[in-house]
Amino acid sequence: MGLRMRVHDREHIGAALRRFKKLIERSGMKGELRAHEYYEKPCEARRRKEARRQNAIRKAALGKPARKERPY
Repeated sequence: MGLRMRVHDREHIGAALRRFKKLIERSGMKGELRAHEYYEKPCEARRRKEARRQNAIRKAALGKPARKERPY
């Protein structure tokens, strides 16, 4: 997945870096890198997913808003 960003003439380096960080975050690449940073056994992934589901059920019963599920 390739991303391109053009730095404008006379653009401050801080502004360009800020735009780059937003671009990376919006593309989902940051989360993908974090997900693949360490190996996670399939059973651990299932356990984490089930725990997240149970927490959402418990929070819904208490009347708290549920979080959006992450793609990994």
